[in-house]
Amino acid sequence: MGQQLEGRVAVVTGASRGIGKGIAVELGANGATVYVTGRTTATGGILPGTVGQTAKEIDELGGRGIALACDHRNDDTVAEVFEQVRAEQGRLDILVNNVFSAPDLAPWLGKKFWELPIEAWDQCIDIGVRSHYVAAAFGVPLMLETGPGLIANISSPGAVAYSHNVPYGVGKAAVDRLSHDMAVELRPHGIGVVSLWPGIVATEMLALGVPRNAQGRQILTLPGEGDFDLADADSPRFAGRAVVALFGAPDIQERSGKAFRVADLAEAYGFTDIDGRIPRTLMPGRAKQRQ
Repeated sequence: MGQQLEGRVAVVTGASRGIGKGIAVELGANGATVYVTGRTTATGGILPGTVGQTAKEIDELGGRGIALACDHRNDDTVAEVFEQVRAEQGRLDILVNNVFSAPDLAPWLGKKFWELPIEAWDQCIDIGVRSHYVAAAFGVPLMLETGPGLIANISSPGAVAYSHNVPYGVGKAAVDRLSHDMAVELRPHGIGVVSLWPGIVATEMLALGVPRNAQGRQILTLPGEGDFDLADADSPRFAGRAVVALFGAPDIQERSGKAFRVADLAEAYGFTDIDGRIPRTLMPGRAKQRQ
């Protein structure tokens, strides 16, 4: 793996597992110093992964991983993350806003909004949108001192087509609008802002939660959206390769403020997933969505 991010500093939120971990590890594999935030600091939970384990994997791949315990519902704790980055590095080049409470969302998949607890709105909007805004608000002042940079907000096609439930779609649409409007204000400063749409991603939660059928295959069923074979899924690192490609890309300002499928960026920039594929995991229920 190359070292094209050597000397660069990144913060990846919600990176103890899943897409956040994959992005953080990929940035580290390309030589970056990566601050990994999340609530999970000790092993023994239902799902594997801690911020410390992610940081260790980054170190093993040639980057530098720094684990920080952070509950992104606590603004003071988030501010402390960026104060530590300033004190230790004096710069911030990449911010990936990924934190999302996916395990909490799982029991609510496919439920009508009147069947959901009001908490479902809070999880999708407060954690899935507000946390991105807060991290950017604290991180951008340091980025402005650094020079051209990149903010990647992890979103999904649920921003433009019904997916999972009402709060989820509203939250992802808000993330894409957040990217658009932040880009307007940051364009004069050379900081690009994009929303990334991964496909179905083979996270630890799906690996453990989707049983194998008689043929030994793991088929994910999303209510109202169809079935999907996890053998065709993105790896968590695929989105990380998109972030690496976007940082410093000559067309980043043309892309700033817009949302992109990770697979489309792979074709545009010439990268693949870790197995050499460019996976396209469009669910049947999303096939007619607005582009």
